[in-house]
Amino acid sequence: MGKKDKIFKKAKESPKNLTFNELCSLAEYAGFEFRNQSGSHKIYKHPAVKKILNFQPDKKDKSKAKNYQIKQLITIIEDFSLMKG
Repeated sequence: MGKKDKIFKKAKESPKNLTFNELCSLAEYAGFEFRNQSGSHKIYKHPAVKKILNFQPDKKDKSKAKNYQIKQLITIIEDFSLMKG
């Protein structure tokens, strides 16, 4: 199992333990391109997905990703089959 598969599995099975950096890496593994950053907000866009994703770390623990953003990314990955291949 490759690194991208491990992070995707962790995101699905244990989203509360996913770090902000892992969330950003997962988005990039799924084909999202980093567009820009404003403060702590990182913006990602995918050529096949019309939705723009805006990620920022959790307020209480800056190293952690926000749970709803993880779920949002997982849903898009699964709906568009972005982790295939």
